Parts: sequence; structure tokens; C-alpha cells
Amino acid sequence: MTSSPAVRPVSFARGAPSTDIVDVEGLQQAAVDAFTADPAGMTGYGTAVGYPPLRQWIAHKHGVPVDHVLVTNGSMQADAFLFDELVTPGTAVLAERPTYDRTLLGLRQRGADVRLVTLEEDGIAVEEVAQLLEGGLRPALAHVIPTFQNPAGYTLSLAKRERLLELAREHGFLVFEDDPYVDVRFSGEPLPRMLELDGGAASEHVVYACSFSKTICPGIRVGYLVGPPALIAKVRVRATNTYIAPNMVAQGIVHAYLTGERFPVALERVKTALAERVGALDAALRTHLPEATFRRPEGGYFLWVSLPADAGHDVARIVTEAADRGVAIVAGTDFLLEGGENSFRLAYSAVQVDDVEDGVRRLAEAVHAARG
Repeated sequence: MTSSPAVRPVSFARGAPSTDIVDVEGLQQAAVDAFTADPAGMTGYGTAVGYPPLRQWIAHKHGVPVDHVLVTNGSMQADAFLFDELVTPGTAVLAERPTYDRTLLGLRQRGADVRLVTLEEDGIAVEEVAQLLEGGLRPALAHVIPTFQNPAGYTLSLAKRERLLELAREHGFLVFEDDPYVDVRFSGEPLPRMLELDGGAASEHVVYACSFSKTICPGIRVGYLVGPPALIAKVRVRATNTYIAPNMVAQGIVHAYLTGERFPVALERVKTALAERVGALDAALRTHLPEATFRRPEGGYFLWVSLPADAGHDVARIVTEAADRGVAIVAGTDFLLEGGENSFRLAYSAVQVDDVEDGVRRLAEAVHAARG
């Protein structure tokens, strides 16, 4: 008796680029350049606010003084520091429904009173936010992922960005603009950051977070915060007490790479690959899973799929059936406090174009098997 051939695994689960679109050679050269240019900076402890040349580069990018910037070990570290500073048990926090599962976990671990607000195709439902505020809710902050949101891939419209800021000014809460995907736009027109709309260097109602994981590579683990200097100073104390200083080697390599010649071309290669992959995913879903609804994103890593709510779908069973067919997805329930049984997230960043259609075909089989 012969065994059936192994099925080629296809993972739509992890939001990370495949190695073929990472400029490994360029990063190797950036490492050499960084150690050659600044051996003392690379080998020393450094400062809690990050590698000074990179901190200055970030400040210039966003048009703010350098004391508005703190560079961290990835943007999740930045999130954690900010939550530790602003969230205590019972603190009201607004977030999108659905939202990044690690955000939910971090807020709930700190005892936050998390209020999830409907996420529409043009971003968080700002009038729903207004109704909560009119009803007496006084949040400390509103966490939003405005551009190519994780998990949905949606982007917050300009009108909604302006309205959310208006509400923040009126009711005295902070907008946490968590924006790691903004620079991987492959179609459509870019929108101004809420940090910019709130005055940039004069902003009092926005703390901005970003990361180089999506534009360079996730293994580099470098992110940052931009915000009012008084708040950044408080976060700096937490950073000092946590690790004295973040990883100077990683941050030095990032700085050398950003200021070298290869980064612009490498970023375009990433965006081109993502565009090809999402195009293939769009076509495959329409062919093999026509009952699904989704919005094709203009950038980022993720696409949110919803199945008919009245058809009795159980995403836990779909995940299991898909895994049996060598396909990995993430259940919609992971990104919500309740609901999501008919939804799942697909990450296309790590899937080769030639594997997309076969992966979706097997996923469609899993969806139908889960109902059967």
C-alpha cells in the first residue's frame, strides 16, 4: 500500500513577508556599514530613547523635534509601554471591532474596560464613538490601526480621521495611531496621518506608532513612538527600567539601510509582490468561494473574509478542516471579544503567487466540509 503524496502547505496565517522579497544582501551590507561607521555606537549600551541617528531620522520624517520620538524593540514594545503608562484596571479604551488580537490581549491583561466599535470599510464608525461619548463614556484613549488595518485590511477615510480628532479634542482623550502598514501601499492615494492632521510637532491628542518590520523585515524588531514630549519622557523612564536601552545593533543597521541606496528599490519590490499576491487572492476567492464577502485592500498584508451569517458557519471547524488540507488561516473570533464565527483573516504577504489559487481551492473545500 502506498501513501498519498504530501500536500504542499500554504499558510495564510502569518503576517510576514516571504524571504524572497526581503533584501538580505542589502541588510548584510548595511550591517557592515553600520559597524564600520559607528563601532562605538553599535557595541555600547546606548540610550533608552534609541540609537541617536535613527531617532533623528524618524524625527525628520515626521517633522517633529527629536524629543517627540522614542525608538523601541518593535512596535509591540511601544504599544506595551504606552498601555502601561495610560491604562489601569477599569480604564475605558476604545478599539476597533475587529482589531489586532495582541492589542486586545494587552489591554485585557491590564484590566482595561475595552469598548469595541464597529469597523466599517472606511474605518472605525466615528458616529458610534460619538454616541458612546454622548452617553457618558470617558476613554483615556482610542486605539486605531488607520491604514490597511489588521485584521481587516481597511483604511480610515480622511473625513473619519478628521472627525475622530474632533471628538478627541472635544472630549479630552488620546488617539493612539498604530500605523505599521502605512508605507506598504501598492495602489490608491496616501492619506495624511492623524499626527499630521493634529499639527505634527504641536499635536496634543495623537500618539503615533510605527515599525520597520513591514518595510525592511520583521526580524529586525525596530519600532517607535512619536508623541507629546512630556508623555515620551514618561515612557522613557519605563524603557530605562525595562532594558536600559533597546537593541543598538538592530537600530544601527536599520539606520544604515534607510540612508543607503538600496532601500527605495527594495520597498518597491515588496509593494509589487504584495500587489501581485492580493490580486491572485482576490481572483481565487471569487472563483472558489463566491459566497464570501471581502474588500480588496490597497496595501498591507491582510484581507478579511466573511461568510453568510445565516448559513451556520463555524470558523473553528473551518480552521481544523483547512489544517487537514495543509492550509493555515486565523479565525475571526481571535480578533473580537465575541462573534466572528463566520469570518477569518487571510495574510497574503508570505504566500507565493503560484500557491495562492491552490490554497484558496483547498480552503473552499474546508469551508464546505465544515458545514457538511
